[in-house]
Amino acid sequence: MWNLHIDTLTAMQQTAIDEYRKSRNLVILAPTGSGKTLAYLLPLALSLSQEQQKVQALVLAPSRELALQIEQVFKSMGTGLPVMSCYGGRPAMDEHRVMKSLKPQVIIATPGRLNDHLEKGNVDVSEIRTLVIDEFDKCLEMGFQEEMSQVVSKLPHLTRRVLLSATDAPAIPAFVSEETFQKLNYLDEGEQIPDRISVFFVRSPEKDKLHTLLQLLCTLGDRSSLVFVNYRESVERVYHFLRREGVACEMFHGGLEQKDRERALYKFANGSCNVFISTDLASRGLDIPNIDHVIHYHLPMNEEAYIHRNGRTARWEANGSAFLLLGPDELMPEYVKACPAQYELKGKCALKPAKPRWATLYIGKGKKDKISKVDVVGFLSKVGGLGRDDIGRIDVKDHYAFVAVKRDLLKAVLVAVRGQKIKGLKTIFEETR
Repeated sequence: MWNLHIDTLTAMQQTAIDEYRKSRNLVILAPTGSGKTLAYLLPLALSLSQEQQKVQALVLAPSRELALQIEQVFKSMGTGLPVMSCYGGRPAMDEHRVMKSLKPQVIIATPGRLNDHLEKGNVDVSEIRTLVIDEFDKCLEMGFQEEMSQVVSKLPHLTRRVLLSATDAPAIPAFVSEETFQKLNYLDEGEQIPDRISVFFVRSPEKDKLHTLLQLLCTLGDRSSLVFVNYRESVERVYHFLRREGVACEMFHGGLEQKDRERALYKFANGSCNVFISTDLASRGLDIPNIDHVIHYHLPMNEEAYIHRNGRTARWEANGSAFLLLGPDELMPEYVKACPAQYELKGKCALKPAKPRWATLYIGKGKKDKISKVDVVGFLSKVGGLGRDDIGRIDVKDHYAFVAVKRDLLKAVLVAVRGQKIKGLKTIFEETR
């Protein structure tokens, strides 16, 4: 099945594919991490005409991170169908130039940015038959109802609508369609947290839980941990405290520049930092498969937030842990149905922050310079002296690339590649900090 290396589909994915073929309108409700993206991208790709060089399907997503993730999954399928994502934080004019040259058959976009392109006539809607709204409930929660309504009103030839959610979605607004929807519900109402996630609470002796957080992170070692806080200012406060204590961490919230959010995500995803501190912005739309621990530094506002946060770990049948940090006056929230066990921390004197196994190398050339992942591996092997196991995740963007390199080898690599050319091009090689 293309390049996905998937031997078998889950029951949810197989049923979704079968129903996609039979139903004009479909609602898929399934837990976070269960593979909903593939459940609609697989049949969607099979339904497109390769000969028709116009946009045939639109996918709406509530955040740029989710839009990018969906785009990456689609490209990884190896269908050969051109696809692109559109979102705020970069010039719409640049996206339009890409559209004209790429001629995408699928566009994945945030509602506001897609409306911008539709109003300017940048997208030919004459062949668009399919609309997918991923994380439909989140789109409504974030106030995108008007923008989504405007998008639908500009698509006169729609014949198929697919809505997806990790929670039991609200009633479908009339602007999406007044037709009936086939509903596939794979949510287990009796299961709040999957058995694959072990839940603990950690008691902080002080109202300010920073030192308890540090102690917990040191106890957990070099495993990946996602720390949730409720406010942007708190993200920055926790981040700066942990950095001063020697913890390899990154921060993530809606107030950061897009390039800073992307850099932080790359470093966490490729193992160059162990700890990722974020608001609930990271509770959805980030498909990082190997997060070992979720830590609730601030208690979630409600049960839905609790479920979505915990859904970042134990994805795709893996195991994970979740920790609730409780101050001296904090009680266990009523929405936590199963009583967690208390997690005992190790003594302070024996603890030191663990160093990550990887570091991120920045290369100042990318796709626009005809640089591919194969070129990067070949260059680092031949010039940098690295073996296959010394190179981790590689992300090649339009004008630059990020590469995970074994941390203890990075200095030697930087010395070896200094002044060298990759594919005949002189460029910058430096550690991403």
